[in-house]
Amino acid sequence: MSRVSLEGKVAVVTGAARGVGELLARKLSARGVKVALVGLEPDALKQVSGRLHSDSDHWHADVTDHEAMARVASEVEERFGRVDIVVANAGVATGGPFADSDPESWRRVIEVNLIGSAVTARAFLPLLTRSRGYLLQIASLAAITPAPMMTAYCASKSGVEAYAHSLRAEVGHRGVKVGVGYLSWTDTDMVRGADQDDVVRELRQRLPWPSNKTYPLGPAVDRLVEGIERRSSHVYGQWWLRGMQGVRGYLPGIIGTVGQREMRRFADRLTGMRTGLVGAGGAADEQQRTTLRE
Repeated sequence: MSRVSLEGKVAVVTGAARGVGELLARKLSARGVKVALVGLEPDALKQVSGRLHSDSDHWHADVTDHEAMARVASEVEERFGRVDIVVANAGVATGGPFADSDPESWRRVIEVNLIGSAVTARAFLPLLTRSRGYLLQIASLAAITPAPMMTAYCASKSGVEAYAHSLRAEVGHRGVKVGVGYLSWTDTDMVRGADQDDVVRELRQRLPWPSNKTYPLGPAVDRLVEGIERRSSHVYGQWWLRGMQGVRGYLPGIIGTVGQREMRRFADRLTGMRTGLVGAGGAADEQQRTTLRE
């Protein structure tokens, strides 16, 4: 599929304070895209906006809040006049044994990654319909293959993949394209935060190549930008993820067998693992909820 010029387009990027969202905003901006940044950290978003090459602005909002996201959509339209691209990137993660997991953190992963993505799409679909635009839903290798110690994250990313595929069929006749972006372990605050736990880090390092590596952020985001230019249905942040689609039906059985062996190996070290959200983004989410409760 040929690429289309992004010059003059308007893009909304959620989870834009750092990591994938921040670098994607910069790379889109370098191509002449006007960017609306959405996230929970207004100071960080303001700094990102100030570094962009094109016209940009930022909005503080929780992607799980229907009213807040509807307000953002209205204000983005007022600010820029239209929306051509929406990247539902906001996400959080937690790790560790399901039986010992913190119920609130586990639920929050589902809320942000799955429900928050749907709330984002619901808010911006009217604008995307008018522009015959493109929605890119960020998923993960975790949508393709299950993994022990990642029940919430795998559930959320499998769910959001299925939701986006279903939505594609609903809105395609209106000219709206929907893509799913897949990323393996990529060098972000979320992955570095997960790696602070010795068990999680060692389990990941024992995965088969090439899924045991941490990949640089830049090339992965370049692939996302190319996918946006092509309005692709599937975008792969690492080259080998495309090949995983052909074998995904076999993976639950393999992981179910191999995973048992690995969990026995680490059984003595599972007690007392951290159960909250990981990384700086997770800390920002927890801080936001603490503030709302006070």
